[in-house]
Amino acid sequence: MRILLTNDDGIHAPGLKVLEVIARTLTDDIWIVAPQEEQSGAGHSLTLSRPVRVREHSARRYAVSGTPTDSVMMALGVVMGDAKPDLILSGVNRGANLAEDVTYSGTVSAAMEGALAGYRSIALSQVYAREGMGDTVPFAAAQAWGKRVLEPLILAEMPERTLINVNFPAMAPDAVRGVKVVEQGFHEYGRAKIVKGIDPRGYPYYWFGLGATKQTPGHATDLEAVADGFITVTPLHLDLTHYVSIPILTQALSGC
Repeated sequence: MRILLTNDDGIHAPGLKVLEVIARTLTDDIWIVAPQEEQSGAGHSLTLSRPVRVREHSARRYAVSGTPTDSVMMALGVVMGDAKPDLILSGVNRGANLAEDVTYSGTVSAAMEGALAGYRSIALSQVYAREGMGDTVPFAAAQAWGKRVLEPLILAEMPERTLINVNFPAMAPDAVRGVKVVEQGFHEYGRAKIVKGIDPRGYPYYWFGLGATKQTPGHATDLEAVADGFITVTPLHLDLTHYVSIPILTQALSGC
């Protein structure tokens, strides 16, 4: 089995090292193509206004001067040549990728690009307990449970243009309560905190943070399950059509 590894935290990110350790328990045929620098929040963006460059760091390890989506496209279209992957793994992200945040996530978007190209793709993220942890974020839960979660997911039959989003809770591996397949949740939109500061020249700047989450009966969403101590597995699909609205809009436009 040939596995392509990528992320949005950059080629030198601790989480990518964790992902490589996990992947090497599954195969020795590993390729790494990741952004040269951190691209958190890049979403499913492409670099169109400047050239994209690829730098080889070592055998089968490349950095791309662009987004996570750029990295997957360069891996599949240039770097790997005819040696196409059987599996694409993106992560392990430093921080959660839950609820509607998947639309902002470069980690999830790299897996989206893989799914669009027809490859089994899985995004993995490690939740952390509090803001401001920086490089001290522990990846122990992801490292201990990664292989155990991935092995059955690799074998599962999935429809075309789907991907899998996995989040590991912020706790020690032996405290994890298990694995739950759950739906995508939604935050309260007003949860975002906009923190204002003043730069050394006296000009204001703003930094985005996060606030509280919305709760649902039965704790059926990824947000609640990971807070309850479970590893969450959420299948995502790339067809954004809202089929229920098609007859509604057809009727609304019938007189046009």
